[in-house]
Amino acid sequence: MENGIRRTPLYGEHLKSQAKIVEFAGYHMPVYYPTGIVAEHNAVRNAAGLFDVSHMGVFDISGPGALDLIQYVTTNDAARIAEWHAQYTLLCQEDGCALDDCIVYRLPDRYMLVVNAGTRERDLEWILKFSPAYGATVVDRTDEGALLAVQGPRAEQILSGLVDVDLSGIRYFRCTAANVAGHRAIVSRTGYTGEDGFELYISAESAVPVWRALLDAGDEVGLVAVGLGARDSLRLEMGYILYGNDLDDQHTPLEAGLGWAVDLDKGDFIGRAALVRQQEDGPRQRLVGFSLADRGFPRHGYEVRAGGEPIGTVTSGIISPTLGKGIGLAYVPTEFARPDTAIDIVIRDRPHAAHIVSTPFYRGGSIRR
Repeated sequence: MENGIRRTPLYGEHLKSQAKIVEFAGYHMPVYYPTGIVAEHNAVRNAAGLFDVSHMGVFDISGPGALDLIQYVTTNDAARIAEWHAQYTLLCQEDGCALDDCIVYRLPDRYMLVVNAGTRERDLEWILKFSPAYGATVVDRTDEGALLAVQGPRAEQILSGLVDVDLSGIRYFRCTAANVAGHRAIVSRTGYTGEDGFELYISAESAVPVWRALLDAGDEVGLVAVGLGARDSLRLEMGYILYGNDLDDQHTPLEAGLGWAVDLDKGDFIGRAALVRQQEDGPRQRLVGFSLADRGFPRHGYEVRAGGEPIGTVTSGIISPTLGKGIGLAYVPTEFARPDTAIDIVIRDRPHAAHIVSTPFYRGGSIRR
């Protein structure tokens, strides 16, 4: 840690690769490498990319009340998670607004909760408030480990030569224990790009040798190291949300289009009453995708208008490397959320014509459901 900013176990590798380093969520992280964001983005869409996502928070939850605790603090039904499976879910406040979105894994001896880096301390404090009542133990394992992601249509081909398990048997949102280049790991078929791929949970000590082994194994088929810039453009083409931009503690999962990760029938959980009321009344605003009709770069915070009047704000926006046009997400009143609704995005004080579209923006990924 330097000046209060953390470093992942792979920080030295990023410097050797001449990555552009920025501060993100309290970490020094690579935003891009010398080839640039577009080249990295295209490599993931066409071959494969290797990401350091060790900044993500990882909590172990164990004990006789582990499941009951998870059921109470998250929105989805964790009782449905089979062993070696994973589930997307959210943490909410009493008012139904989201504290974070996360993934919960059911392992043989514990549950593992993966949270966003920027909300790690808050999430831990929040869960620890309730853990004593359920007889559950919550331990932050983030600093003990590293998390790598191999994403792209050639991800399985690259990783298969380094593991001692049959990757074809791991379906989407499932995982297994394995050795990767001789290092113990949990291998999960998950990701944030819309492409097929795997996330590798390993020890901090294993990070550098596994990173190097993956780059060596994928060199001949186009694997490249990828930074946060392309990670953002890849996820946005899929319409995946980024907590802190597209979801926060002022918006609910229902407003963000994440109702599929909220199970109001599973029993009581934090925020349930507020979400039941909102479902009955209907959300007043919704997170929607939009596409620009002409060239322009829609950025976070830009104004959204309809009929010349302000109706919302862009939460995420890019010029899509794959589609070659400006796309983004924004909250708008429900009456403007229907696909094909005409809107304007104000870019440098000039309105640019756009329209509401269904997500994902890009539907050609290799992701294996």
